[in-house]
Amino acid sequence: MTLAPAGRRTAAAVLTAALLVPLAACGSDDTKKDTGGSPASGSASGAPAANLTVLAAASLTDVFKEAGAAYEKSHPGTKLTFSFAGSQELVAQVSQGSPADVLVTADTKSMDKVRADTGTPAIIAKNRLVIATGEGNPHKVDDLKDLADTKLKVVLAAPEVPAGKYSKQILDKQMIAVKPVSQEPNVRAVLSKVELGEADAGLVYRTDAESAKDKVDAVEIPDDQNAVAQYPAATLKESKNAEAATAFVAWLSSPEGQKILQDAGFQKP
Repeated sequence: MTLAPAGRRTAAAVLTAALLVPLAACGSDDTKKDTGGSPASGSASGAPAANLTVLAAASLTDVFKEAGAAYEKSHPGTKLTFSFAGSQELVAQVSQGSPADVLVTADTKSMDKVRADTGTPAIIAKNRLVIATGEGNPHKVDDLKDLADTKLKVVLAAPEVPAGKYSKQILDKQMIAVKPVSQEPNVRAVLSKVELGEADAGLVYRTDAESAKDKVDAVEIPDDQNAVAQYPAATLKESKNAEAATAFVAWLSSPEGQKILQDAGFQKP
C-alpha cells in the first residue's frame, strides 16, 4: 500500500523518535562516567583537586609527611608536595616569588615578614624546646646551666632560625652563656649533629627529639624557663590553586589534622 504524503511524514517522525531514545540514554550514561571520579571534578570531600606545593618549617618534616598521606587519602585527586627548610629560608623563597600554595612557619615573626604575600594565618600547633643529648645522656646533662660547660660540645640553631631565636631567648632569660661549636641552618640539622655524635647536646623542639627517641635522649626544660613556639599556616596569594590551598590549611585545624599533630607531640594551638 502506498502512504499519502501526510502519512509518510508521521511515520518518519515516529521512526526518528524511536532512534533518539537509546541515543539519549547512552549520552546520559557517558555524562555520568565523565563527571564522577574524574580528578578534575574534585575530591569526595568537596574540596577541589589540585597539585599543592607546601613550604613548611623543618620541624614539621615527619608529621607533615604523615598528614600529607592522610589528606591525599581523604581527598582523591589532590597531590601534596612538601618543601622543608628553616623558616627564614622559606620566607626568602616566598619573597623571591618561588611558586607555592601554602606556607607554614615555626614562628609568627617569620610569617609577618611576608604578610603582604599571604592570606590570614591560622595557628595550627605549638611546641616547646628540650635539650637533646646522645642516647643514655652520657654527659649527664640535667638542665640549661650544664650547657655552659666549655668541655661540652653544644650545637644551636642559628639566631635567624626560629629555634635559634627561642634558644637565645631562654638562655638569655636564665643568664646562661653558651659557646656553641656550630650554629645550624635549621633545627633538624641540630638534631642530626647530636644523633651522629658530632655534638654532645643541642636545643631542639620536643617533637624533634621524639622523632629520634631511639638515638637521642630528651632533657625537659621547665615551663617557666622555656619558650612556646607557634606554627602559623597561610595560603599564598600567588597560588594558582587558591581554593584547594584554603581547604588544606583549614584541614590542619580540623579534628583529623589536629589528632595527627598532637599524636606527634605538638600542643594544641
